Amino acid sequence: MVAVAENCTIPEDVWKKVEELQAEYKEEEITLKGYVKRLRSLLDSHLMETHRQDIAQLDKGLKDAEFTEGTYFKKLEKLLESNLKLAANNDKVTGNKKKSQSSVASGKQKLSMFAYKENSKNGSNASTDIGMVMLPVQVKLEEICESNGHQNNEKMNGQESNRDMKEYERNGQKIKEEINTDVEEHEDNEEEMKECESNGQEFKEETNIDEEEHENNGQENNEEEMTECESNGEKPIETNSTMTEEEKEMDTEDAAPSSPPPQKKQTKGRTARRRQPQAGQRSITDLFSPSSKQRTEKNEEKEEEDTDKVHEPDEKRQKLEEDTKEPAKDTTPREKPESQKWIVNRCEICRQHLSSPDLLLYPGHPEGSVEEFIALTDQRLSLFTGNEEFIHEYDERPQHKITEFNVYDTEGHLCPFDGGLIERNVLLYFSGFLKPIYEEDPSAEGGIATKDIGPINEWWISGFDGGEKALIGFSTSYAEYILMSASEMYSPFVEAVKEKIYLSKLVIEFLLNDAHASYEDLLNKLETAVPPSGLRTITEDSLLRHAQFVCDQVHNFDLAGEENEDMLITAPCIRDVIRLAGITLGKRRALRRVGPKVKVVKTPKWTKATTTPLVRNMFESFFPEQIDTDKEFGPTRRTRCGVCDACQRNDCGQCKHCKDMVKFGGSGRSKQCCIDRRCPNMVVAEADDDDNEELVGIPLEDGTAKPKLHRIRRHTHHVAWSGKPTITEGKRTYYNCVLINEEEYFVNDCVMVEPDDPQTPVYIARINHMWEDGMGKKHFHADWFCRGTDTMLGETADPLELFLINDCEDTLIDAIMKKVTVQYVGPPPNWKMLGGIPEKDEDYPVKEKDGTTYWYKMMYTPEYGRFEDIPEDYNTKVTGEQKSHRYCSSCANLEKAEKRELCVLGKKLEESTQSQNRYASVTYLDDDFAMADCVFVNPDAFHFQIKPAPAPEKEERMKNVDEEMYPEYYRKSSDHIKGSNEMTPEPFRIARILYITSRSTESAQSPSDVSVRVAKFYRPENTHRGAVASHQADMNRLYWSEEETWITFRDITGKCFVTFQDNLFDKTNDDLMKELPHHFYFAEAYDASRKAFVEPPLKAQNMGRLGKGKGKGKKKGKGKCFPDDNEEANFQGFKESPEVKHKLRTMDVFAGVGGLSEGFHQAGVSESKWAIEAFEPAALAYRLNFPSATVFTDDCNGLLRLVMDGNNMNHKGQRLPQKGDVEMLCGGPPCQGFSGMNRFNSRQYSLFKNSLVASYLSYCDYYRPRFFLLENVRNFVSYKCGLVLKLTLRVLVKLGYQCTFGILQAGNYGVSQTRRRAIILAAAPGEKLPKYPESTHAFSRRSSNLSVVIDGKKYVTNCQWTESAPLRTVTVRDTMSDLPEIPNGHRKEEMSYGAEPVSHLQRLIRGNQYQPILRDHICKEMAPLVAARIEHIPTAPGSDWRDLPNIVVTLSDGKETKKLLYLHPDKKQGKSSKGAMRGVCPCAAGRACHPMDRQYNTLIPWCLPHTGNRHNHWAGLYGRLEWDGFFSTTVTNPEPMGKQGRVLHPEQTRVVSVRECARSQGFPDTFRFFGTILEKHRQVGNAVPPPMARALGLEIKKCILQREYEMEKS
Repeated sequence: MVAVAENCTIPEDVWKKVEELQAEYKEEEITLKGYVKRLRSLLDSHLMETHRQDIAQLDKGLKDAEFTEGTYFKKLEKLLESNLKLAANNDKVTGNKKKSQSSVASGKQKLSMFAYKENSKNGSNASTDIGMVMLPVQVKLEEICESNGHQNNEKMNGQESNRDMKEYERNGQKIKEEINTDVEEHEDNEEEMKECESNGQEFKEETNIDEEEHENNGQENNEEEMTECESNGEKPIETNSTMTEEEKEMDTEDAAPSSPPPQKKQTKGRTARRRQPQAGQRSITDLFSPSSKQRTEKNEEKEEEDTDKVHEPDEKRQKLEEDTKEPAKDTTPREKPESQKWIVNRCEICRQHLSSPDLLLYPGHPEGSVEEFIALTDQRLSLFTGNEEFIHEYDERPQHKITEFNVYDTEGHLCPFDGGLIERNVLLYFSGFLKPIYEEDPSAEGGIATKDIGPINEWWISGFDGGEKALIGFSTSYAEYILMSASEMYSPFVEAVKEKIYLSKLVIEFLLNDAHASYEDLLNKLETAVPPSGLRTITEDSLLRHAQFVCDQVHNFDLAGEENEDMLITAPCIRDVIRLAGITLGKRRALRRVGPKVKVVKTPKWTKATTTPLVRNMFESFFPEQIDTDKEFGPTRRTRCGVCDACQRNDCGQCKHCKDMVKFGGSGRSKQCCIDRRCPNMVVAEADDDDNEELVGIPLEDGTAKPKLHRIRRHTHHVAWSGKPTITEGKRTYYNCVLINEEEYFVNDCVMVEPDDPQTPVYIARINHMWEDGMGKKHFHADWFCRGTDTMLGETADPLELFLINDCEDTLIDAIMKKVTVQYVGPPPNWKMLGGIPEKDEDYPVKEKDGTTYWYKMMYTPEYGRFEDIPEDYNTKVTGEQKSHRYCSSCANLEKAEKRELCVLGKKLEESTQSQNRYASVTYLDDDFAMADCVFVNPDAFHFQIKPAPAPEKEERMKNVDEEMYPEYYRKSSDHIKGSNEMTPEPFRIARILYITSRSTESAQSPSDVSVRVAKFYRPENTHRGAVASHQADMNRLYWSEEETWITFRDITGKCFVTFQDNLFDKTNDDLMKELPHHFYFAEAYDASRKAFVEPPLKAQNMGRLGKGKGKGKKKGKGKCFPDDNEEANFQGFKESPEVKHKLRTMDVFAGVGGLSEGFHQAGVSESKWAIEAFEPAALAYRLNFPSATVFTDDCNGLLRLVMDGNNMNHKGQRLPQKGDVEMLCGGPPCQGFSGMNRFNSRQYSLFKNSLVASYLSYCDYYRPRFFLLENVRNFVSYKCGLVLKLTLRVLVKLGYQCTFGILQAGNYGVSQTRRRAIILAAAPGEKLPKYPESTHAFSRRSSNLSVVIDGKKYVTNCQWTESAPLRTVTVRDTMSDLPEIPNGHRKEEMSYGAEPVSHLQRLIRGNQYQPILRDHICKEMAPLVAARIEHIPTAPGSDWRDLPNIVVTLSDGKETKKLLYLHPDKKQGKSSKGAMRGVCPCAAGRACHPMDRQYNTLIPWCLPHTGNRHNHWAGLYGRLEWDGFFSTTVTNPEPMGKQGRVLHPEQTRVVSVRECARSQGFPDTFRFFGTILEKHRQVGNAVPPPMARALGLEIKKCILQREYEMEKS
């Protein structure tokens, strides 16, 4: 025996770490490089000196570039594994490594464990020797080989064969001697030794041992056999080693069956022995072949006798067990742990569940079948006569067809060939009837019955036959076989393969036409596609079942494409599939594609962008400096996944990226990885990061309204005053001119000031005034300009353009560097007619770029990011108290802003006392408040005497849950429910001012110092009736109350108008709500002491009464935009909103069904004249709702090109709008073309340049409308760190438009849905730039974060009501509780309501229909399995897939579901209270996923617990809406497992209907949709909620009225 040095001994803790590392390497969880590095670090202090020297030589060779890095790690691996082998031997000899690590029960089992190993002949299944650490049993056999290996060597031919056979015979001989020693007193020893010797002899016949199977099964099988012994009544061997309970479960989950069965006679002609079947099973050859029926009685008796020996422990076995146990150990059999009852035995070969009813056994070889190599010599298969002069190379490898085939493993189980078994070197064989390649008849007639063909090296696809059916084939060591018809029993396996091949083709074709489609769109395509004959309709379950294969095919398609092509794997729908199914891309597959890839003619959705010269030049002038240089704000660089095949390859050295690498002699500038090593998982992860861009960890600065302090650097100048002082005030003496280094500087000159930080650009300021203080220091008041780069435009701004800003500061004259020129550039007189005309160089304001000339045309508000025209009165000199010699517009504006937040007291009343002063009015927040006015008050400012009734009891969540019935319920650890209004604030309190007091006599005071005595108004929900009353009452209904309380003006948020109901005269409540903002009414008073509703007092009945002759008609007759003061008094200071004189002619681009247009119509601000919508059903719906509009279904780029070319009509004869026709432009351009990009490069720049955003801006440039609105998803403002937003605003500013941006929440404007949208508003020069509308309804605070972060600065809108709003939130109950009940898949498009409306919102939505008809109350029909899941979702709030029971149910189509099996420990979630495991895949325990662990047709979708730990438990999928909650963002296709999974009706067994979705968007019931159910869902999901559009329209209307009023006044 070879002596092993003591320093080669490895401690047990290191052994354990090594084994864990090797397990990771086997499961392909780490690369070879990572494995070797970690192994070296573990063994570094335990290496032999010779190995250390060898490793040092390797290190030197790598350093000297004698070989590549890959060769280095391969050699280093062999050295380290060699050291491990020696250490294993040494541990065995010295006793350091415990015998208990091998759980083999007896010497006989030691031998039988090796006797069943299979031999492989092909390269795919043949494993390579990676020098694995020998297990204790192997070490024992090696020792035996060294001492006793001299027998029977003459029987083998060849030196290599002699060596192998010698080793195996030594193994058998040694174990034979051990058994003889232990049981020599028994008479039947000789017979058992003959059996062991025959086992050893059979080892000699196996010339190629599959080392990889040793690797995969060695350690686990040893531990599994302990369980096997217990199950067979044998006493397990006691061990000294300890094992955690979790490790035992991980090992026993794949437990093999009991003891090995008796061996059968080997079949002739097989090139490799198959594994022996499990106990109670026969082998394939003997059990299933026809000859098995003709066995002799002698063989049957011998088989029965051998079987009895296995199952009945005799004296020999007892003696062997006693000898192997330690004397001190208790021999009582151990009781199985509780967790073992959850373990399901699997086949150790194919990993199928042995107890599963789906496990199918091989039915037997065909009658008269022959071996593969015999069948291949049959003349019926030959294509040649023998007289050919030569044979082409591709004809040398035989190709045949096979029909009526079965695929099975060595245990006789029918196995799927696409389930990952071939990749794991599992031997799969097949049998059937061979036919020549030209044969088309799929019947068995005329075929050659063949058995045990294989093993299968790989399977392949050879394109598509007729575009639908794929040709599938197998490759073995001898030939290739094209599959025809499977046997009846094996047909389901083949149908599943055909299904996923067709599914892959369908997905790729769909992505080629729409690479930016959502998951819901993909499901829509799959569910509506007509499958080929023989295949069932594709469902979501089918997609998730075959997700790994589909994603692999999409990835392979990407690899076969051009480098500059878009990667389909990054499509949003594919990324959703990857997340749901837990897919890892790029792993080694035993599948190859033969022939060309799928050929699909891609139809472009839009043509190349048509852009005006100005828009095009803006992009061109910016991007040359930005391509591939956006590093400062680029996302964190991701590392490789280390799992996929691409990550484990070496650089090819041939592609252009490799040639640029330094190690291959390149420059290294590109910094791109080898094309062959592009990690698909990293690409997908980066695309996910881009869709969820959040600037985390960046310090935020407010887009502050307060002026910043400019830190300046002083210079040594010669400074002297020039001329006489203009005026002296106190210690200050003012001058008009100063000499700096003999150069004159006057007031209003612009100067350059140097900052103290050299990295900060120089400041530009205007000298407002100059003075000298009492200390002799010379100062000037700097009115600062803002550079474009300091605005939110950032790097996109013109470097010479400045902006006025309300920022000024007293600064030393010594800081002035030099004089500069800053000129104002206003819009040209013919501005509207310049659209589409190229800008000339001479038109640029700065003629010479000498560094001292700048220009400006706008004012900038940093807090809101608003660019506006400069006010006419800006910098106008005033006289009197403000002193024109030191007047500053910035100071005046800042003082005005501060004063706005103070209470400016009005006339003091006579009722005042010494301790309390009373005032008639107060001006606060630009509003005038007087006695008897009604105001909004913060909800926590006061409370009511009576406590409201508790809310109606909701169905409570389950308590004391049966975890066996509801195994996923434990995931609902958080009390937060998506879509719940529990955290939604109450609406404002409403009160009536009785009198205003203050202790101080100052005219301007802090609002906290001014007190107000108010009388409270009750809302319906504040009474004793509670929330039930609010659901049925009008949302603006109040109750008079005599309750009074004190508040301060700090609690007042605004004014409202309250009237007695009888004083509405001919107006309805709804009419007045539209005409007057914040209108409320009351009809009764509430007596809290008696909990009664009573008639209000007489003084209350006079509220809101109009004066004589002052009605709605008179105001219209006057034609004024605003009523006079007398009329205001009757409306408590409110101005009745008149109609605009001239509605804006509007063009709606990307119009959809017209959500924006509908809202603008409701606001009375626009007249829809033109609409552009390429989606035909949506365009037809737009025509239905706006019959007077011209709807173009052409491509928007083509229409703009026609107009720019001077055409008046399109090819359909529709008149095209010309310059000056369009007064308002609105639309929401899709932005998918660049949303998935990680960093701009030349190709992606082209995508962005040609995007529809550029086209839409070109429409604005050409038509030059008065108002412009762009609506988009919320992430529009954060794409590429705001670069897309910056460019959009930069173009608008360049065009001369005033503009601003912000985020609005649709739920704040009266819809029961969370929907945040980015809105960009713009107004032409001379117009008033609209503000963003204040909230009208309270909404969930969780969904109301409306700030935007750009370049580390936070921007908000001008909205002040962020905590609450005048009206309560709108709920799902308000929206749709009156709609009739319908079943799953209801298709009747028109029906009666069946009941009266219940809530105020329902009455408003129904409108004034003469004969009410409910349209589009139709819903999608869900698949039977999905419908069953929906049926079992409880109706309690917050219910989703985690509430599903794990039961077997019968579906509507008659099929039965399966129970979901939990067979794996979960490292993160632990065990259930009953000790049950919670993992459905090995990845839950930290190991690699196994394809055979996937489960299908279960009530609980297998994919959700599979990936739930890393996706927030998939909260909300299969979620029900809550009656008192709100909708998630309405999507284009409601899917229970889609992006917004909460799409189930609160009570019914279905998804929400089209009309319910439309109501959640705020569409009235009279609004029409067109097309199929899915097309209507798409129209609804893509629309802008009309109530939000109406609120925006009212703000635009204010600007129009204000301008009309000013024009009238002037």
